[in-house]
Amino acid sequence: MARSRQDPRLYWIDPQERGVLPLDGFHVPRSLFKVLRREVFEVRCDSDFAGVLAGCAETAPDRPETWINDEITGLFTQLHHLGLAHSVESWHNGRLVGGLYGLALGGAFFGESMFSRATDASKVALAHLVARLRKGGFTLLDTQFVTDHLRRFGAIEIPKATYLEKLAAAMNQGAHFPVDMTPDEVVELVRGS
Repeated sequence: MARSRQDPRLYWIDPQERGVLPLDGFHVPRSLFKVLRREVFEVRCDSDFAGVLAGCAETAPDRPETWINDEITGLFTQLHHLGLAHSVESWHNGRLVGGLYGLALGGAFFGESMFSRATDASKVALAHLVARLRKGGFTLLDTQFVTDHLRRFGAIEIPKATYLEKLAAAMNQGAHFPVDMTPDEVVELVRGS
């Protein structure tokens, strides 16, 4: 990560407690289930990776500074072209209104950032991500840190040693990132958490 958008350097963050969202412990609030079932948003994957990166790099009232600089944007764009970085996007009336992006390696997905320009847009993207990871055989969703927002969905902190064990196991697994899923499949997969 970078300290700011203007900082040309990248910093490696290696916390003693690592944030993860257990795929079998994903919690979907009842109100979000209703949004998922009503299909308020059209959810796409990898259709506007650059738009998601730009959205995640935007400042917001609760986020006056961003850690996503030009170097990160360039590197993740290359990773996306290699099929390793993916975006999950929430669209409404033809506009990108929320989403997230991350890196898929082995059976691990490293969630990098998310954004929302409409109520529930990033939450819907997160639910779709979890469904895809479960369907694709992933075993680890690394959130790096745990925010209050992610804690509502079941994110926890685990000690570094435990994280490294889970990471090693996940890296030795084959998994694939399924782009196409029906909304009914998503609801069924996240309901089973």
